[in-house]
Amino acid sequence: MAELLLVRHGETEWSRDGRHTSWTDKPLTARGESQAAALRPLLAGREPAQVLVSPLTRARDTARLAGLDTARIEPELHEWDYGGYEGVTSAEIRRERPGWELWTDGVAPGGAEHPGETPEQVGARADRVLAKVAPLLDPEADGGDVVLVAHSHFLRVLTARRLGLPPAAGALFRLDTGALARLGTEHGRPVITAWNIGSQ
Repeated sequence: MAELLLVRHGETEWSRDGRHTSWTDKPLTARGESQAAALRPLLAGREPAQVLVSPLTRARDTARLAGLDTARIEPELHEWDYGGYEGVTSAEIRRERPGWELWTDGVAPGGAEHPGETPEQVGARADRVLAKVAPLLDPEADGGDVVLVAHSHFLRVLTARRLGLPPAAGALFRLDTGALARLGTEHGRPVITAWNIGSQ
């Protein structure tokens, strides 16, 4: 039965340091490259019908190192636009906004090119990605696995939406760098079949 496989990119300097990283195109660290390569045996034996990857270097390099040679860039897979919080840690934000949570409070506005996104806007993007891959995941169709290589917060929102939950429920699904998750079905409804596999 076809599954939706989610791959978070390997470690970058900013992900290691807890800095919100959306459009800033940070490369993988040496550890991030090792994490990505360690995904290769976890994906071995699967012949996905489609592999989609975020346009950012850290995701594209993760796909390559994981052996996902047929990956096609999907712009909708980019990370949550953090607006004015790009490059800022949660601890730094909470010094100005005590109790702040991304999932419920959103981000500070950024510039014209990166104004920031609400959880609902990220959820709408996730819904569009899910609609694109739905025909391949249909149990009645002769599709196959779909692999998405992207970013933590976006993939967590996408998981919530796949499970029929609101975007903010992505807060419940921790996804480490270089980790794999699998979403399948049981009795015709989407379920998590494996989560946060392979992270080192």
